[in-house]
Amino acid sequence: MIFRGILDKKTADLQPEFDNLVNAAFKNQTHSGDLLLIHINGFYNEEAHSWDNLGKKLSPYMIGPNSEGHSESLHHEFIGEHLKREILDQNYEEYKALHQWSAERDEEIRALTKTEEYSIQHEMLIYLKIWEMDLFIKKLYQLVRLVLGQEFDWHFSIAESNRDNKATGTRDKIIREKVRDPLEKEFQKIFAVIKNAYKSQLRNSIAHSKYSLHGRYIHLNNYIKKDPASQIEVISFDEWIDIFHDTIVFYTQTQRLIGLVDEYYNHLASQTGQIMEVRINRLDPSPSVEYHLLKHRPGINDWYWKANDDEIS
Repeated sequence: MIFRGILDKKTADLQPEFDNLVNAAFKNQTHSGDLLLIHINGFYNEEAHSWDNLGKKLSPYMIGPNSEGHSESLHHEFIGEHLKREILDQNYEEYKALHQWSAERDEEIRALTKTEEYSIQHEMLIYLKIWEMDLFIKKLYQLVRLVLGQEFDWHFSIAESNRDNKATGTRDKIIREKVRDPLEKEFQKIFAVIKNAYKSQLRNSIAHSKYSLHGRYIHLNNYIKKDPASQIEVISFDEWIDIFHDTIVFYTQTQRLIGLVDEYYNHLASQTGQIMEVRINRLDPSPSVEYHLLKHRPGINDWYWKANDDEIS
């Protein structure tokens, strides 16, 4: 169940720190175009070396949605539609009171609990979409790098198997060690929200359908007594509501920041003839640094390599 009152309260508490986060990224980025690269999705595509049907060789350093961008758009739309349809104006304390058991209301409470179970399973799908979404994780990772004064990482990739030793890391490792932990000292509220909301055991339990629902509790079937990473046996429905609302607020605030970045560079482009420089820290074919110009098309709000002007016009 999604409660407007809880979302509003958590948003009001967290939004100022997210504003501080994006301000720190603007201040600490080591090139003025790095935040733009997060928004327009700079990426490295090794497959470009094998493309032989275009009449010319393309650089493997690219911008645009790529497959992960199209995936994010699909999931973002789904999440937004679910929120619009399912959000409740009902007070949460009043809602909880409806579940206080009495013999004369036994049948009514059972029906309420069954409805809640169905709602939670839909919410579990959204929880999984958010914490598994490649481009969302990439944006977080790149944003934290800029806050720390590091350059945009063109070679970011998520490990898809244990044999992938060139990747930035697994989803779990990136979220915990490269996003959450570096924020602990300066951005304690964001750190706390990620720590509460992102639980790898819960995510895995949902992904592999290893859970059951009994008596307003989620029972995780992947609890392992001797595994420090699998110590959750049960999560109450009230705990789930807190976890899920933290997840939604964290997700929507991150997307809001990307929107602010878009607005900033749109305004900047209007003062620079719609031109913006970006930096490419290459590793292919060897470590080097290049600077290239991007051009903004305000009518459709997109960016392309200025070197391709003849092809675009």
